[in-house]
Amino acid sequence: MNSKLEILILAAGKGTRMRSDLPKVLHKLAGKPLLGHVVDTAHALGAAQTCVVYGFGGEAVPQAMADDKLTFVLQAEQHGTGHAVKQALPKLADDSVTLVLYGDVPLTHVSTLEPLVTAARAGKLGLLTVTLAHPDGYGRIVRENGSVTRIVEHKDASPAERAIQEVNTGILAVATRHLRQWIDTLKNDNAQGEYYLTDIIALGVRDGVTVETHQPAFEWEVLGVNSKAQLAELERIHQNEIAQALLNEGVTLYDPARLDVRGALTCGRDVVIDVNCVFEGRVELGDGVQVGANCVLRNVTVAAGTRIDAFTLIDDARIGEANRLGPFSRIRPGTTLARDVHVGNFVEIKNSQIDDGSKVNHLSYVGDTTMGKRVNIGAGTITCNYDGAYKHRTIIEDEVFVGSDTQLIAPVTVGKGATLGAGTTLSKDAPAGELTLSRAKQLTVSGWVRPVKQKKEN
Repeated sequence: MNSKLEILILAAGKGTRMRSDLPKVLHKLAGKPLLGHVVDTAHALGAAQTCVVYGFGGEAVPQAMADDKLTFVLQAEQHGTGHAVKQALPKLADDSVTLVLYGDVPLTHVSTLEPLVTAARAGKLGLLTVTLAHPDGYGRIVRENGSVTRIVEHKDASPAERAIQEVNTGILAVATRHLRQWIDTLKNDNAQGEYYLTDIIALGVRDGVTVETHQPAFEWEVLGVNSKAQLAELERIHQNEIAQALLNEGVTLYDPARLDVRGALTCGRDVVIDVNCVFEGRVELGDGVQVGANCVLRNVTVAAGTRIDAFTLIDDARIGEANRLGPFSRIRPGTTLARDVHVGNFVEIKNSQIDDGSKVNHLSYVGDTTMGKRVNIGAGTITCNYDGAYKHRTIIEDEVFVGSDTQLIAPVTVGKGATLGAGTTLSKDAPAGELTLSRAKQLTVSGWVRPVKQKKEN
């Protein structure tokens, strides 16, 4: 029977080069903290326990990453990776295997880590290495007759050792009982004066434990974040990976380099996405959906055949089939649009339900409204739903026609088939099937002369 897997994530560093008061592992990649990506990987591997060692920022890390599946351990003072692991060892079981990950290395694939766990379960030490053309700064993998014997840090390496291009990523898996034994014997007699986790490689070799190395499919899987520049680099790498997956699924991206997915985006068949679109949270696009340039969709479901034109923002809403939105529309939380609804330029919809075939095409605000079928809302119409203390509901029944520049002062109901004349301020219910309007009588004043500004004398 396989030993249970426990994952240890080292996340205590300050990240001085980030030049930020925020702990490094809480800086966001694709809308999620760096640590969040590593935690997702741990969950995907099926860890029985995931232990996060935190330090800089105090309780900011456990507060931001609140999760019943996580155990947090404080490393109050940072004395190296070996010291960090030692803080967590009391939480780990001797009959498990431990996989060590890093909270600032967010893009390692599950498939890259699985062989390390398999090696550890077979009594070996699984070590992830990578071969770099320019390995400066990294710990070198020292081998004898092809077998790993130790790791030497760059600052401690001889010129011959610095010529080695295979380097340590820091990611490893081993039986926890071995880890506990070796950590207790680590010394800090090195250039940094720290307890290096990498020193356990030599200790394992001494005790007859085979070191089995594996390399990632892509070098960027083991890249860490130490600066905003590196964070930006990983962001584009990650977004390109997402874009390639969407392309492979048949999604049309007008420019894969100008796409940002900050959450989970799922698409049906024949979806088309123009440039500079941002998808946040969970977004689902049905068959044939078209998204124009510069749109932002956040926690949205869009049904088949809907077209979203440029510069449209949709937030926490459900969009039905064959709708037409934008350009320059804003759909706010709590909104549901049924089928064949048109929401046009400079229209804002908030917490409203709009039924089949209704249209709000120009320069209007519809808030806290229930709107029926085949309603036409004229340009410049607003629902006055807030009295300064409370929100009130507007009811617009089927087949209502609302003229331009109309204000509906909630709570108010417009009956089925009613017409509201242009310029109406509606403060009482409008009866079904009737024309309702409120206007001052038009008056022409004969002989009136417009004032003329007098020129100043010199």
